Amino acid sequence: MPRATIAALNVYPVKSCRGIGLDKARVAARGLVAATPTTEAGDREWMIVAPDGRFVTQRDDPRLALIGTSLAPGALVLSAAGVAPLAVSLESRGGTAREVTVWNSRVPARDAGDAAAGWLAAVLGADLRLVRFDPAHRRPCNPDYAGDSGAHTAFADGYPLLVIAEASLADLNLRLAAKGVPVLPMNRFRPNLVLTGLEPYDEDHIDTLVTDGVTMKLVKPCARCAITTTDQDSGQVGQEPLATLAAYRTDVRLAGVTFGMNAIVVAGEGRDVSVGDGVEAHFAF
Repeated sequence: MPRATIAALNVYPVKSCRGIGLDKARVAARGLVAATPTTEAGDREWMIVAPDGRFVTQRDDPRLALIGTSLAPGALVLSAAGVAPLAVSLESRGGTAREVTVWNSRVPARDAGDAAAGWLAAVLGADLRLVRFDPAHRRPCNPDYAGDSGAHTAFADGYPLLVIAEASLADLNLRLAAKGVPVLPMNRFRPNLVLTGLEPYDEDHIDTLVTDGVTMKLVKPCARCAITTTDQDSGQVGQEPLATLAAYRTDVRLAGVTFGMNAIVVAGEGRDVSVGDGVEAHFAF
């Protein structure tokens, strides 16, 4: 049975903003959680929305890539060049209740308030609100892929976890280099779990990953969008990697190119996973 190793763990507290690289993360049904003795934030637990409540991502404004996220005691901290950081309290689930839209889902959320909206206006020059997912709500994953598992997620596009093998990115970068295109970092693809010790695109054929009581089931190829063409350090948008991926990673079932696999948590909620942990990869061809 092939054995891989966790090479990187990432949590993205605010959808489409920068993530937090972690040495250790807690596993929850809705994905990984960044946790300190005083603070915790789940993956895509927060989201930026337009006045009508519809979600806003880097597809709409690539500058979201330039908003950093970090944890301070009792707070989620947003940062951006030219403005003072914004500390959003995590102590309370208060705030005005409202419904928001992420893709085709209408879900309950809590508005983070006018101070957060003013900060976003200063950074992005637009009327936007920061909202937090209502933890009492369950937003189900597509049963066509998740089956009757009961899997659910917060503001992620559709699934709690995204898994990518380092070797897959290395193969893509070889193809880019052959075209004279600079190599791309893994942050273009915003994975939660990066694995080493696998062959390129092995993740396409993995059924489950098992490590220290945690079982994750890989359920659906991740269809890639224009966010992958946004430089996560500068916010500049180009053509790659979609142009290259289209030549060899087109999935007619999903009407697009794929890179990485969406996953759900089958067992091990509340346990921790760490960089360097060994992972058993169970394949299903």
